[in-house]
Amino acid sequence: MEAGRSLLAAGAAAYGRGDVTEALRIFREASTGPDETIRLAALTNAASMYDELGQHTEALPLLRAALDLMPADAIRLRPHALINLSQVQQHLGDLDGAEASLDQANALLIDSTDPELGRVRTACLLSRTAVAIHRDHWSRALELATESLDAAVRFAPELAGHPLLNLAAAHFETGRTDLALDFAAQAGAAFAEAGDPNAGAETDQNTAIMLARSGRATEAAEPLRRSQEYFERAGLAHRAGIGAKLRGFLAEGAEQFAGAEAAYRSALARFEASGAVLDAAEVRVRLATVAARTGRLPEAETLLEHAFSTFAERGMTTRCARIDYWHAALIEASHPDPALLARGTDLAVIAALALDAVRFTFPDGTQRARWNDEIADPAARVAFRLAHASGNGRLIAELIETRCAGTTIDLDRTTGTATPPTLPLTWIDPPEEPGGARTAGGAVELGIALAEVAAAAGLAVAPPPRIALPDGRIALAGHLAAAEQRYGRPVRDSRVVQA
Repeated sequence: MEAGRSLLAAGAAAYGRGDVTEALRIFREASTGPDETIRLAALTNAASMYDELGQHTEALPLLRAALDLMPADAIRLRPHALINLSQVQQHLGDLDGAEASLDQANALLIDSTDPELGRVRTACLLSRTAVAIHRDHWSRALELATESLDAAVRFAPELAGHPLLNLAAAHFETGRTDLALDFAAQAGAAFAEAGDPNAGAETDQNTAIMLARSGRATEAAEPLRRSQEYFERAGLAHRAGIGAKLRGFLAEGAEQFAGAEAAYRSALARFEASGAVLDAAEVRVRLATVAARTGRLPEAETLLEHAFSTFAERGMTTRCARIDYWHAALIEASHPDPALLARGTDLAVIAALALDAVRFTFPDGTQRARWNDEIADPAARVAFRLAHASGNGRLIAELIETRCAGTTIDLDRTTGTATPPTLPLTWIDPPEEPGGARTAGGAVELGIALAEVAAAAGLAVAPPPRIALPDGRIALAGHLAAAEQRYGRPVRDSRVVQA
């Protein structure tokens, strides 16, 4: 058994220095040993290494085999394996399966009084946050990221960078760009303090993405270069694919369409080979943009429909609405014929209604305002322009009535986010820290302070009511019904008020 423990430690050390391929080799060797507990731990870790390398479909059967062999009450091993399984399922686009795995892990952890499982509880919270981010459930993601930061500080300070990075992602997506970059910087400092080069490169990549999407392409170049060199050298195909996608985005922004398409195709090939269907769908949206901007609208529409189907199958309704908004914008830019113009108008209106509804899920007024300014209002403008281009005066009038509807404070709601974290490796016994228990350092303490400020309570509001017109009709009744059917969620309150 001592030989098996030594192999687990050697594999963890290889992973810690960024040599994931060597870590995989060592864990595979350990998985053939005589001790069943060591074998199961090694199988779980080997699967995690396959996942890190972007070989998600290879990771899945290993984890399922390990779980099948584990006793149902193997409290030191089973939660680890379930959390790692959830991460693989997220990469493969099985968000329902990932949540189910986390529910099983959580049930085991809740019933345990073992204080040494605090690190595992932290990992479970981190993975729950990642699922919320995938689903665009931003308020839930912020709540879970804050909770996981508290757990990391108490139980596993070396993991504190992960909730900080999740806070960065969630705040960025809800319009708090400067705060998001602050959290990312604190995550990078925490990972440097913990000596975690893999997570440090991940932070560089996420920072580059936020800078690029904020229009700061020059600032994004260096963290992108550093992270891409690391991921390519380490053979981490999934992360390298994300970097290729970002290179395509920067080339597209510079109107270098041939280079952008080549980079996007490279990323798509990596994601398809690894089974990362959500990442593949996101790249198809970018490829569609390039196709439309180079005069290939039918090809663009096919790519968007493929991406829409991927997200719709997984209940990712906000992503679906954003794709429809972008689809409508591409139609508008193509100077369409009347039939295409009518289709683009309908898409634009239902997408605008759905995206407007999202902002009422935020407890914070600043977040609602930024979402409106950066997403909901631009979508509404596309809807207005297409309605005007199609000469539909009645639709314009109903859009105006709907936009003028107010809202009310929702006193029944309490107030208060991609990338899944690198989860901890499975150990039979937790390694002892030299000099006693670790405490949170300066980077983590600053991150906690930021989290407390960012979580300050706001006033929740209810969605706007439906508007009854003088002739008795409900404004945009057909589009409201179409939006709720297409996206599977309410987009207006059930209340009705007179125009």
